[in-house]
Amino acid sequence: MINNLIYFDNNATTRVNEDVVKTMLPYFTENYGNAASRLHALGWVAQAAVETATSQLATLINCEPSEIIFTSGATEAVNLALKGIFEAYKSKGNHIITCKTEHKAVLDTCAYLGEQGADITYLEVNREGLIDISELKKAIKPTTIIVSIMAANNETGVIKPIEKIAEVCNEHSLIFFSDATQFVGKERCDVMEKGIHCMAFSAHKMYGPKGIGALYVRRKNPRINLIEQIHGGGHQNHKRSGTLNVPLIAGFGKAAEIFSKNYWDTSAHISKLKNYFEHQLLDIDGLRINGSTRSRLYNTSNVTFPAHINLSSLLNKFAFSSGSACSSGNPEPSHVLKAMGLSDEEIKNSFRFSFGVYNPIEEVKQLVETIMKS
Repeated sequence: MINNLIYFDNNATTRVNEDVVKTMLPYFTENYGNAASRLHALGWVAQAAVETATSQLATLINCEPSEIIFTSGATEAVNLALKGIFEAYKSKGNHIITCKTEHKAVLDTCAYLGEQGADITYLEVNREGLIDISELKKAIKPTTIIVSIMAANNETGVIKPIEKIAEVCNEHSLIFFSDATQFVGKERCDVMEKGIHCMAFSAHKMYGPKGIGALYVRRKNPRINLIEQIHGGGHQNHKRSGTLNVPLIAGFGKAAEIFSKNYWDTSAHISKLKNYFEHQLLDIDGLRINGSTRSRLYNTSNVTFPAHINLSSLLNKFAFSSGSACSSGNPEPSHVLKAMGLSDEEIKNSFRFSFGVYNPIEEVKQLVETIMKS
């Protein structure tokens, strides 16, 4: 631990589980074969590891193993989904519906597609960070092909009404893509129950390694087509070429297995941390918790502090965030909080605390005490 820094930035990334590390290590040094090498034992062992991990992920989200495509992370998965689907269906229409509070991976990809001829509609959110389903229905055009709404927001933890969005998409024969990077590995996510047709998620948000993600693409009822974006070898059924990263894929699968096994204990522990944190802070006049209190991840607190609270004294003791890690280099105020109606001054005084399985309650108590003294 760097300078004994206490970590409350688990929405940015998580510490890798030790069992995940143990699962990965042999594929770096002992079983180092290429999963595409079919003529010798090292290749067979690598392929078996990929198949095991694929099955573990398929079990995690309740899909067929053949519906999983491995990527370098959720950002690549988002790009593959939106660009690949747009190219596959552009003869049917060019309209995409998304939301103003999406992750930059979605917003920037949509901006790019807009330059390629896509017609993009950005839905508003209310003060709680939720879209209005009636506004989604109104936004649909004869040319609409994709609805892209994230499962849970990375800055506020707000969980979107996924099942209701899926119902609208099914009624109008639209493809429902969801960036579930913050959702999968925190909440249970059955893609069949939720009605998601295509979904991006990542290992490093769920105590797995960085650099590996996945895209779920439904193969029937309806079958979703997409055009390959990385060419060279026809790997993964010609959907994403490139040598498979066997160690990281094995770690991803193990992280999925551990999450499924420990879900109830993990969610109970982290919920206790977040609830304690927020209840203690409510004694501060002028403090506000951003995002829906009824529909929010159990680990995420995005807090606007009154101007007299100075959090600079926390920075050498605690790791937390003023926004999403992927846009932290951007000096502009959080686009998520801005869309929710916060002023620039309120956004400047807003911080995200995301709790994890490795945080004991004593660390949260220390955080609260330090805030109260600041």
